[in-house]
Amino acid sequence: MIEINQLNVKLQKRIILIIVVMFWFSQYVYMPYQAPYLLSIGATTSFVGTVVGAYGLSQMLLRMPIGIMADRKGHHKLFIIIGACSSGLASLFRIFIPNGIGFLLGSLFSGLASAMWISFMVLYSNYFKKEDMQKSMGIIIGANNIGILVGFVMGSMFYDKFGMNFLCILSLAAAFPSTFIGFFIKEPKIDFKPLPVKELITIYKDKRLIGFSLLALVQQGILMSTAMSFTNQIAKQLGASGFQIGINSIIYILVAVITSYFSASKLAAKQGAKFWIPTVLICICIYCIIVPNTSSVLHIYFAQILIAMSTGILFSFCTSESMKNVDQKKKSTAMGYFQAIYGLGMTIIPIFTGIIVNNYNMSLAYYLMAFISFVGFLSSFYWYKFKN
Repeated sequence: MIEINQLNVKLQKRIILIIVVMFWFSQYVYMPYQAPYLLSIGATTSFVGTVVGAYGLSQMLLRMPIGIMADRKGHHKLFIIIGACSSGLASLFRIFIPNGIGFLLGSLFSGLASAMWISFMVLYSNYFKKEDMQKSMGIIIGANNIGILVGFVMGSMFYDKFGMNFLCILSLAAAFPSTFIGFFIKEPKIDFKPLPVKELITIYKDKRLIGFSLLALVQQGILMSTAMSFTNQIAKQLGASGFQIGINSIIYILVAVITSYFSASKLAAKQGAKFWIPTVLICICIYCIIVPNTSSVLHIYFAQILIAMSTGILFSFCTSESMKNVDQKKKSTAMGYFQAIYGLGMTIIPIFTGIIVNNYNMSLAYYLMAFISFVGFLSSFYWYKFKN
């Protein structure tokens, strides 16, 4: 257990949560409009999928090395500052190169920023007892979603009037203050003896870590391919305005915020992961069947509740379940592995979704994602029934 000496724990928790809200605002204020914007300037759907996938690619490549470095150094402040600053640099690319290449570069830097999310989560969880891991994950993921919610609200207010460039300026305006606030983080003192890399990476063999990382891969990959990109394009094809697309995203993230804090509650803990993880995977499956078959933007609004539960409930439970067997000294390495695996999903699933949409149709892409989520449901059911 980490010993915290002469440190205002409540203040430090608040500082981290403030940075988290600003950081994810910066990362997502433009996100609902990225696919429609790129398509409007002549990008193909496959290229849009590549741009969305690039965000996951840089995370996938960087998160395991960053996790190992964090465990070797025993500190997270620097990684948090780098993450916040990289988010601002990503928006600078989008502002000064407002085309496909600029957005591709921006996605890579946004991925670098999100790769530092390891340190946000590990440092915040260090202020909680081990048995309160699910609670800490629910709270910080809730703050994450609040930042995204504020970003989506601001985006819906300003996109139609001022355009994509203005949203990227808002992103920049949040990124650099959060970088500055990061310098006020004071990490708890710990009895730190770094383990050799060979010993750290033995955690990669943990079956629980592997299994729940793969379920997070399914959740994050489908989320990035649907609610964060192509679902908004479907809404636009049904006649939705920029404001309606914003409302669509706001409904998603508002429910995600509510369900994130619900996942940290005693009521959620009573049913536990063995109930919530399979249940929400089935909800994702249903969502992927409903969205391509709807003829109304209003129906999409209601469907967003299903995919939002995956962010608020499924993702937080997968995170805490994956870390149950992890020793404190290997925590960042394990979190890096977990996030790298779901980063793989954020890379390959959007890219293949874009290719399928480009060469076949939107419905087939969504049906394939429904099948993937159903396989995830069967896997989680098998784990809790026979392996746990």
